[in-house]
Amino acid sequence: MGRLQEIAASAAQQKRKLLIPYLVAGDPNVEASLALMHGLAAAGADVIELGIPFSDPASDGPVIQRGVERALKSKTTLTDSLELVARFRADNSDTAVVLMGYLNPIEIMGYEAFSDKARQVGVDGVLVVDMPPAESAGLHQALRAAGLETIYLVAPTTTDKRAQSIVEHCSGYLYYVSLKGVTGAALSDSDLIAERIQALRSMTDLPIVIGFGIKDADSARAMGAISDGVIIGSALVERIAGLSADAVPEAAQVEDICSLIALARQALDTLE
Repeated sequence: MGRLQEIAASAAQQKRKLLIPYLVAGDPNVEASLALMHGLAAAGADVIELGIPFSDPASDGPVIQRGVERALKSKTTLTDSLELVARFRADNSDTAVVLMGYLNPIEIMGYEAFSDKARQVGVDGVLVVDMPPAESAGLHQALRAAGLETIYLVAPTTTDKRAQSIVEHCSGYLYYVSLKGVTGAALSDSDLIAERIQALRSMTDLPIVIGFGIKDADSARAMGAISDGVIIGSALVERIAGLSADAVPEAAQVEDICSLIALARQALDTLE
């Protein structure tokens, strides 16, 4: 059992919700990202989704797009992102790390080379936003051979037939997109989301976590009540936007940014 599976199993046993913050590698610089990753772990993150900078982040809203622009301005590459994970692992072997991004940089590196390097540095799973399961055989095989989880998205518009195909390919956890649109948009009807989560539970035993639109402790608690965990991205990246591009953030700055995650952790821990 890999680290991500162990974390999910432990959380389920303890009836504790998974908390998964997202940040862009290299936003606003690699040293800042490293400090923030440690801060997020200390604040109660179970998993950290680390975005791979890419020039055309089509599924992301303006907040994360600007975070990606800052990372690209600091010249952060896929290789830099992998090295960032290795540096994080030097002091943290408990928190899972999932790389989230788009196919282009991975294709350029090569599926096997990417998967092998990801395994070596301590990555636990990979989510490629623009790689549908029907076309993912090559990457999926390389990731599986390296012992990495392959995570997929399910959207409100995903049909039951397609959702069944997705869960058959998915491992680690299933990422449910709570709304139609890009990251950072407002949450839609929670009753409809709950119905969809219930339908997905009949298809898979994987943890189902909700992302998009979760911005504070209240929305984390609301979505955590109907799922196995939550992902917080845009609200965190918006806070990171205030950091200097040319400096390592001070401990107080890191703590202030990560307080969003600490409060979400507290809110989730009130759920049974």
